[in-house]
Amino acid sequence: MQAALFTYSKVYKLLTKEEFINSAKEGKVLARKCTKCGHLHLVTTYFCQNCGNKGFENIFIEGKGSVVTYTIITVPPDGYEKYVPYAWVVMNLDGIDLRISGFMSNIQSPADLPLGTRVKVAGYDERGMLIEKL
Repeated sequence: MQAALFTYSKVYKLLTKEEFINSAKEGKVLARKCTKCGHLHLVTTYFCQNCGNKGFENIFIEGKGSVVTYTIITVPPDGYEKYVPYAWVVMNLDGIDLRISGFMSNIQSPADLPLGTRVKVAGYDERGMLIEKL
């Protein structure tokens, strides 16, 4: 029985990751909504941080929002040299209390990305979630 549970869990994670990537490519964010209290979470959550429930339903959220913070990368980790300079951006999604982070290319200085800049999810690739200005 334990092997069956592990296999289901592994398949669920793969399906969720594929759905997450496909939704990002369409400019949306796949999130999880608690079936008990309605609190929203990223898909990596296993229990509701609001009420402790383990039941969720997947929902798709429009991937638009505002920059709340970021880090400009000029000395990249191995494999990311061709992308510098870039920013790792945290954005607050419109109309809900949920933040996501992702990669934004061609950001060289804080003047290029003032806090509050309107942004959107623009895709997904080997770098992760891609974010661009609206």
